[in-house]
Amino acid sequence: MIAGLGLLAWASLIDDSPLSHEGSLTNFSAPLMQSIVPLIFLLFWIPGAIYGFASGTFKKSKDMIDAMTKAMGGMAYYVVMAFFCALFISAFAQSNLGALLAIEGAQVLKALSLPSGVTVVGIIFLTAFVNLFVGSSSAKWALLAPIFVPMLMQLGISPDLTQAAYRVGDSSSNIITPLMPYFPLVVVYCQKYVKDTGIGTLIAMMLPFSIAFLIGWSLFLLAYWGLGIPLGIQASYTFG
Repeated sequence: MIAGLGLLAWASLIDDSPLSHEGSLTNFSAPLMQSIVPLIFLLFWIPGAIYGFASGTFKKSKDMIDAMTKAMGGMAYYVVMAFFCALFISAFAQSNLGALLAIEGAQVLKALSLPSGVTVVGIIFLTAFVNLFVGSSSAKWALLAPIFVPMLMQLGISPDLTQAAYRVGDSSSNIITPLMPYFPLVVVYCQKYVKDTGIGTLIAMMLPFSIAFLIGWSLFLLAYWGLGIPLGIQASYTFG
């Protein structure tokens, strides 16, 4: 492992590194970035195989394959769930129910003309609710941003604060929505310790945490706003 990491570091840091793109290792087109998955595989598989044969756990190559197969056996539930979740997500996307919920909720908030702080909290809770139906964060932002950002700019709320509120709402309810891509994987890990764990069990167990995060992080955001603590570099709370 140390030898592999050393070789990778040397190949990355030398002049005109073959792993860089136009001198940048972090550019998306850089071979280093394009090879993250195979690099992780090799850096774990090679030391693991050497350790297995050296310790006597592996006697022949088939033992290594059997170990990999056993490890992937726990992913069978995830693979099955992912198939049906993908069908449901596709059907839900084609129904445009997510867009309808987002647009109607945003229009209600705009019509109420509430104080800025209450409006931001409303955006947080609306995002958390929409997150139950639209699992992808980027897709949800692409859906909500054209509505939220210009609407709140008219109310004097900056796009920076709008995205901060969106992130609070989006992150709080991830663990209680079966549409989250990693939700079946979490269920699989829970089943390693409690065999009869299912979707309902996980949601019921995580619901108090989700509510606590939603309330706590909303209060944190309002406190930051009230104290004037910057959201980030050159970020602001107000617009106009």
